[in-house]
Amino acid sequence: MLEAVIVDDEAKALQSLSWELTNLSDEIKVLASFTDPTEALTYLGKNSPDCLFLDIEMPTMDGFQFIQKLGDKSFPVVITTAYNQYAIKALKNEAIDYLLKPIDTDDLKDTIFKIKKYNAKNFTAERLENILLNFNANPIHKKITFNTDGKLLFLESEEILYAESDGNYSTIYLIDGQKIVLTKKLKEVNELLPEDSFFRIHNSYIINLNKIKEFLKTDGYVVLKSNHKIPVSRQKKSDFLGKL
Repeated sequence: MLEAVIVDDEAKALQSLSWELTNLSDEIKVLASFTDPTEALTYLGKNSPDCLFLDIEMPTMDGFQFIQKLGDKSFPVVITTAYNQYAIKALKNEAIDYLLKPIDTDDLKDTIFKIKKYNAKNFTAERLENILLNFNANPIHKKITFNTDGKLLFLESEEILYAESDGNYSTIYLIDGQKIVLTKKLKEVNELLPEDSFFRIHNSYIINLNKIKEFLKTDGYVVLKSNHKIPVSRQKKSDFLGKL
C-alpha cells in the first residue's frame, strides 16, 4: 500500500486528485493533504510518505522552492501543473514524474507504476546495505567497512598497508597496489581501524603495525614490507615504541 501526501493551494484540485487516487486503486491511500505549503513542510519534517504530489504554481511558495526546502528527501516527488513548460524543469529538480492538469487517469496509473518501481529499487538497495552492515558487525566475520563512491567496501586488516591524509580527504594504500580515496579526514579513518593493528604514527599517516619491516630510530622512519618509508613524529615516537 502506497501512502501519498498532496500539496496544492487550490482546494478543488486537491480534492479532485485525492478522489482520483483513492478510487483508482486499493494500492494507494492519501495520508494527508495541504493547501498551505508551510504546513506541509512541517508535516513532512516529521513523516515520510511513499510519494508526494506537489502543485508547481502556488502563490506563497512555488513547487521548486518547496523541493529545495524539503532538503534530503527519501521519497519520490510528482509535480502537478497546468503548464507543460514546467515539465523539463520539474524533472531536472529530481521529480520522478509530472502530471498535467486536468489529470488523466491513464497518466496517473503510469505515474503510480513509476513510484512503485522507484520505491522497490530504493528499498532493495537500502535493505541490502543494512544486511551487509549487520553481517559485518558480527565479530565472527568482522571486516573494516568504508563508504566510498556510492558503494560499501569491505576490507580485511591484512589488505591495508597505511593511510595518508590529504586535508579533508584520505587515501588508503593496499598491499595489491590499489589506492582508495575517501572523503574523510584521517581522524575519521583512524576511528574505523582496529586499535590492535593500526597506529597513527604521524599527523598525516596511519600504519598497519603488522606490515612494519624496519624502524630506523636515528632517522625517525618506519619501513613497511612494501618498502614504503613513513615518518614517525616526535610526539608519537614514545607511544609507538610502547605499541611495539
